[in-house]
Amino acid sequence: MTAFPDITPDIRARAPRLRGRLIANQPLSDLTWFRVGGPAQVLFTPADAEDLGLLLAALDPEVPVTVIGLGSNLIVRDGGVPGVVVRLGGKAFGTVAIDGETLRVGTAVPDMRLAKAAAEAGLDGLAFFRGIPGSVGGALRMNAGAHGGETTDVLVEAHGVDRRGEARRFSHAEMGFAYRHSAAPDDVIFTSALFRGRPGERAAIEAEMERVTAAREAAQPIRERTGGSTFKNPPGGKAWQLVDAAGCRGLTVGGAQVSPMHCNFLINRDGATAADIEGLGEEVRRRVRETSGVELHWEIKRIGLAADTANG
Repeated sequence: MTAFPDITPDIRARAPRLRGRLIANQPLSDLTWFRVGGPAQVLFTPADAEDLGLLLAALDPEVPVTVIGLGSNLIVRDGGVPGVVVRLGGKAFGTVAIDGETLRVGTAVPDMRLAKAAAEAGLDGLAFFRGIPGSVGGALRMNAGAHGGETTDVLVEAHGVDRRGEARRFSHAEMGFAYRHSAAPDDVIFTSALFRGRPGERAAIEAEMERVTAAREAAQPIRERTGGSTFKNPPGGKAWQLVDAAGCRGLTVGGAQVSPMHCNFLINRDGATAADIEGLGEEVRRRVRETSGVELHWEIKRIGLAADTANG
């Protein structure tokens, strides 16, 4: 396995009041749904938003910072991720507080849990989160959506910390949402969000969530080692239809396979490497481009170094 130089002593010297965990060369494969990839040079789990700001303010500006959530929509390349990888968790980032029709939510909260909390409070409009296998932080970053709903439909404001360690607040307009995209600065790590629902009947909302769950289980390979949707839908089209028409259903590269159940999902079928999965995705893109002229764009986030780059 790749081993990066240990920079944790320097970080601790720069930020002696840090309360969170710093771990050098922490494997990341177990933190992703694909179960592939190399280590983080440093994995940092902050105690709270203030602790996160302390690290970011003290960190050498040359050290890259990457944030990961539940790892559901992520490929970590085999060479690992240089710099500091931030993963939020615990009570500081994992709570849901309800006040009337609003929900203040930590960004480590799974989307499914957000949907459940809203339903239990009789708040409609957030049931679509039941079909998104990620966390709130990722939903903010990519305007996650499913089953007719998107994050932009219910967000009031988002809070985060920028690369200088300063707290930031973003109104809905400042988030600049578009299809699977937010215009918020890339250096911001979201820490919490405020959502607004509308009064509804708990039984009806829970029934809608059950429908979302059943549809997802029937159509997606959720029991496999997979990510979320691999490619964004092109304007006026469906990515899976283009992949299918290009003859890619069931296509394999190494231990990676295009899901026979749903063509817009890749699966780690048999000991795949990250390079297998990413290479399969690129081959699918090539075939779709060749057969339809459409350029598919990745929806799955890919981070880190290829194994040959890291070793070179």
